[in-house]
Amino acid sequence: MNALQHGVIDAHHHIWRREDLPWLIGPMVPRIFGSYEAIRRDYPIAEFRSEAETAGVVSSIYVQTNWRPEDAVREVAWVESAATDPSWPSAVVGFCDLGHPGAPLVLDRMRAASSRLRGIRQQLHWHENPEYRFAPRPDVMADPQWRKGLAAVTDRGLLFELQVFIGQAEQAAALLRDFPSTCFVLAHAGMPEDMSAMGFRAWREGLARLSDHPNLATKLSGLGTFVHRNDPDLIGRIVHEALALFGPERCLFGSNFPVEKLWTDYRSLLAAYLAALAGQTAETRDAVLSGNARRLYSMADSCSSPASAADALP
Repeated sequence: MNALQHGVIDAHHHIWRREDLPWLIGPMVPRIFGSYEAIRRDYPIAEFRSEAETAGVVSSIYVQTNWRPEDAVREVAWVESAATDPSWPSAVVGFCDLGHPGAPLVLDRMRAASSRLRGIRQQLHWHENPEYRFAPRPDVMADPQWRKGLAAVTDRGLLFELQVFIGQAEQAAALLRDFPSTCFVLAHAGMPEDMSAMGFRAWREGLARLSDHPNLATKLSGLGTFVHRNDPDLIGRIVHEALALFGPERCLFGSNFPVEKLWTDYRSLLAAYLAALAGQTAETRDAVLSGNARRLYSMADSCSSPASAADALP
């Protein structure tokens, strides 16, 4: 059975008001996804929902969009107010600077501001190419104060979205090992930025190292980030390798809209993922396109349990 008959859950998308995001208001700067003039505008939930529903999506998960760090609580409160339907989005991933001593208090305020809060993303990706860097330094994951903040995330039943390059796999694997009770979700399949034969091999080796840890799942999302196009062949290769390493119970689809909207429409993007999954069983397609997202973002403490598509959406 085609998983679309069950309805797709988009596990990674954004909405925003331009006025809230310094990176959209300020001057254009080089970014990993190229020129972004077309999305330097408001992108409301109604627009996203219209695009996603037309493609067969029934629910979604919002992921933070880099408001000012001091506005972390205001961000999730705004998303809560903008969500006029329980399924759009059904879950929220907010931001918190986990290295700040006040992080536990911020997390508590975020939970009070949004009943949909299910996780935290603090982007930790660091690269030898300065234009690819986001974290302030390469060793944030090893910082004792930051790790206290991560423990506070776990204590509150939230998952952590881990956004790193595969070149950081050694540090990331140490983090996964040291926090076995934390549910981690790897953003954008480890951000494969080099698809040469050597680069692809390095990405797969790093991904294999991370997949050894059962408390990590991976998002199949953002795969046009470095090629700046919807590439079904590339998506197929990455989906195939991720499924082989993580298994169908630890992979989940995300559109990364409206960033991917820079070079494609929603239906075409989802079609590329459906093509990549065409040879899989109905159970695998259902897990990747809906079941895993439902499980992970409804019950953040069960990320190493088998996926169940029978669980009801929150």
